[in-house]
Amino acid sequence: MEHSSPPDVEYLSSDAMAGLPFSEAVRVGNLLFLSGQLGGDGSGRLAPGGIAAETQQTMENIRAALARHGSSLDRIVKVTVFLADMDEWAEMNRVYVTYFPTHLPARSALGASGLALGARVEIECIAVVG
Repeated sequence: MEHSSPPDVEYLSSDAMAGLPFSEAVRVGNLLFLSGQLGGDGSGRLAPGGIAAETQQTMENIRAALARHGSSLDRIVKVTVFLADMDEWAEMNRVYVTYFPTHLPARSALGASGLALGARVEIECIAVVG
C-alpha cells in the first residue's frame, strides 16, 4: 500500500486581520478555508442599510479575501451563512445569489444568537485554489 504525505497547511493573514486572534484563511492542499467575513467597511463600521447592505459588503469582503489568497467567487464550493435573524433569510438570499451567476455552492444557513460587532450576517466559505 502506497502512503502519501499529508498536504501542507498554510496559515494566511493580511493587514485587514492585524490583531485578530485567527487567520484570515487556511490553505490545505488546493482548498482554501476562509474565516467568517462581516459586512464591515474596513474601519470597523458595518455597512449601513440593514441585511441587504451588509450581505453585499460581506460578499465584497469575501471576494477581496479570496483574491488575496489565490482564489475567486467562482471557485467557492461550500458556504456557511450565519444570520442574527432568520426572518432576514430571504432578503439576504436576494443579494447572495447575485454573486453566483454560473453555479451555486453547497450551503448551510443558520440563526445565531449574536454575531461579532452586532452584525446581521457572517459568511464563511471553502474555495479551490491553484
